[in-house]
Amino acid sequence: MSTSQHAAVQATFADAGLIDPSPAADDRADAVPAPGRMGPTGRPVRARREPAPLTDHGPARVIALCNQKGGVGKTTSTINLGASLAGFGRRVLLVDFDPQGALSVGLGVSTHQLDRTVYNLLLDTGTAPDDIILKTNVAGLDLLPSNIELSGAEVHLVNEVAREQTLQRVLRPVMDDYDFVLIDCQPSLGLLTINALTAAHGVIVPLECEYFSLRGVALLIDTIDKVRQRLNPDLELEGILATMYDARTLHGREVLSRVVEAFGDRVYDTVINRTVRFPETTVAGEPITTWAPSSAGAVAYRNLAKEVLSR
Repeated sequence: MSTSQHAAVQATFADAGLIDPSPAADDRADAVPAPGRMGPTGRPVRARREPAPLTDHGPARVIALCNQKGGVGKTTSTINLGASLAGFGRRVLLVDFDPQGALSVGLGVSTHQLDRTVYNLLLDTGTAPDDIILKTNVAGLDLLPSNIELSGAEVHLVNEVAREQTLQRVLRPVMDDYDFVLIDCQPSLGLLTINALTAAHGVIVPLECEYFSLRGVALLIDTIDKVRQRLNPDLELEGILATMYDARTLHGREVLSRVVEAFGDRVYDTVINRTVRFPETTVAGEPITTWAPSSAGAVAYRNLAKEVLSR
């Protein structure tokens, strides 16, 4: 990242109230490196215990995976975080809230053959979640599928009373059946995304380690703050997940460093590296945790699940 780009990012974050415009602690001469093996975020690698099994389930914590920029790993992270949480004995519902239906396709669902989707759940009061929820090949992991029909939902919802709360309302009947509900948001800040943020307790922001992804974060944080103030006072930033990281490039390392500088402990220790395994899992229609369980990507998402459970 060039000096001018770094300055622009710093100014954007400072204007949004995300960082103090004064020099960061890491730039001071008296900064002392933390002891122990360092991870890619520049912090010591913290070992986490295996999550304890549950005897009871629910009510669910709802987490929206959101970024208005496309191609940053939202869908991949939703699938694999959900599968990893299920692998630790949690009951998880994945909500495909993107008209492209990539989450559904990534789990082996032929979206064009679906009779009913989350679109029907939003607009048909006679449709219940149990009428639409599909079981996946991963034990404990269920899916509310989507397809291109969802693209018309925003037009229909405009005239609805309390339109921003529609998703929250339709999910209410199944909240006690799950430990986590993960919502894969579309790459925009439109009404569907506002519905997801209104229904959520927390937001995970998958952030590609690339300059233009970094520039858009301030707008997203501003949207989250507005939803918190006006619609959902319980909404919080769950964490920033660095994705598509390539430690071999100076640019990737600098972007990750600036993300940690801006967001501190809200950045997960887990960093998702670039790998050809993820496109392979899309073709296979299953999570990387079952397609290649010993791969670095599978290990990373299991570590992310541990972090999510420990927060």
